[in-house]
Amino acid sequence: MRRNRMAAPQATMLELLAAEARIADLEHALRTAQAAAVTDTLTGALNRRGFDQAHDREAARSRRSGSPLALALIDLDDFKHLNDTLGHQAGDEALIHLVRTLRSALRPSDILGRFGGEEFVLMLPDTGLEEAVTALTRFQRQLADARVSGSGVTLSFSAGVVVQAYGESFREAIERADAATYAAKRAGKNRVFSG
Repeated sequence: MRRNRMAAPQATMLELLAAEARIADLEHALRTAQAAAVTDTLTGALNRRGFDQAHDREAARSRRSGSPLALALIDLDDFKHLNDTLGHQAGDEALIHLVRTLRSALRPSDILGRFGGEEFVLMLPDTGLEEAVTALTRFQRQLADARVSGSGVTLSFSAGVVVQAYGESFREAIERADAATYAAKRAGKNRVFSG
């Protein structure tokens, strides 16, 4: 009888430890699923949902602090030609290479998202227009200095840079950045224009 009373607390303790381990596993699975829901599976950059959430946070912080929030729309030059001539695998490698190169040059506070296809959006908190244009031009040089592994291709991008105005929606700011990107493409590609 005394032996059974000792076994019960030990069994309860083992059950509690097992339950805690299972909770930790479930919490890890939840964090992994949440990260997957906001991340582009190919490049590892934020997807549109993830970028929208990050933008909402940064825009609110920018309004509170009165600091500038620069946005850049980046469009990989001649991506369709790359896909058509070297294949979709080479195109995927080019997108991964672009993100890897940008990430190596970005500050920890900068946020990169894949907007769709070969378009990416970059958020540069606490950054004015001139400083943002300078940063994007530097990123272009770094990209030009690094070849895509496997194909040896050198990439370039065109970009439109804006500072989101007070009271301006994300959509309005991105439309201005898109117009500047389009102007950069028309002017000969591999350029950074401000909008």
